[in-house]
Amino acid sequence: MQQVLEALADPIRRAIVRGLYASGEDRACGTFPMVVSKSTGTHHFKVLREAGLIRQYYVGTSRMNSLRRTDIDAAFPGLLDAVAGHPEPAPGAPPPPTRRVGGGDGA
Repeated sequence: MQQVLEALADPIRRAIVRGLYASGEDRACGTFPMVVSKSTGTHHFKVLREAGLIRQYYVGTSRMNSLRRTDIDAAFPGLLDAVAGHPEPAPGAPPPPTRRVGGGDGA
């Protein structure tokens, strides 16, 4: 479990998982919008693969990525739904407003 949570701690890796989850099909590495270098992107895919979140295989010269949804759902029910349901804020966007509990006018 530790390795899975550490893999999902990074926003780029969460974006990859969300992309695979949303598409519902296998995707080549090059189809993901990356804001990092190619070598760093390769590292992120490796971390996801070693954590057991994705499976990688070749089709011709393309390295394909498959979300191991059945395995993950069996081991961690609801995890993928939670990750996919919480999109990252855009870079430079203000943080979401915080909800104040109590306080105010006392009404």
